Amino acid sequence: MWANQPFPMKNTPITEPGLRILRVLLVAMLVLLIAASPALAQKVRIAVAANFTAAAKEIGVLFAQATGHEASYSFGSTGQLYAQITQGAPFEVFLAADQVRPAQAVAAGLAVADSRFTYATGRLVLFSRDESLVTDETTLHNPGITKVAITNPVTAPYGAAAVAVMKALGVYVGLAPRLVRGNNIGQTYQFVATGNAEVGFVALSQVARHNKGSRWPVPDHLHPPLAQDAVLLRRGADNRAAHGFLAFLKGPAAAAVKMRYGYGGGN
Repeated sequence: MWANQPFPMKNTPITEPGLRILRVLLVAMLVLLIAASPALAQKVRIAVAANFTAAAKEIGVLFAQATGHEASYSFGSTGQLYAQITQGAPFEVFLAADQVRPAQAVAAGLAVADSRFTYATGRLVLFSRDESLVTDETTLHNPGITKVAITNPVTAPYGAAAVAVMKALGVYVGLAPRLVRGNNIGQTYQFVATGNAEVGFVALSQVARHNKGSRWPVPDHLHPPLAQDAVLLRRGADNRAAHGFLAFLKGPAAAAVKMRYGYGGGN
């Protein structure tokens, strides 16, 4: 049909049949663009250690703006998330709070070996909503403190780090009866923020964006490094959004967000 229509040449007025053809072509192109958009944009399902919640949400927004892909998060303690991964949870990327579980995922054939890298290094803080309670390590000797919140040290690296700090300072035995354990660092922070525990060991990222309460940044030498590794899970091996997210996590936009939340660099 189109072969019999006059094709407009330079300086030649476009006839009504030519205009109709152009309209048809423009509509067809628009339909093709709309149809192609969902195929280009993909979703990546990410298991994220709870300490990285706020930073991950900001990075997800920037990632979507830059790529069109969507990052869907599930937050929890590293141990709990890893257990879900081993049981077949449909995650495609794992952002842990340690290096152990991502390495275990690779060893178990659940993750792509050469995809693992340290995306951030966390900091531990002794925090209280009372503006005068926490000064330094001597706060842990205060007999008036009845509850100290930590994250479950079995499932959460920040909890294990808190135990290491108390042992290094020689106060663990005395404080052990007063410890209250959160399932993840988010719950631990809530114990302190609501006053259910006078003090607690939380992530710097949870208090870096406000000046409320009192805090003591724990010196790094008192506990093992909180190096946090990311890894591409086997389920995400063919997902462009999963690969794209990990690449974005290494980039300058994500680095700026991590810095604002008090994280050290990765690699």
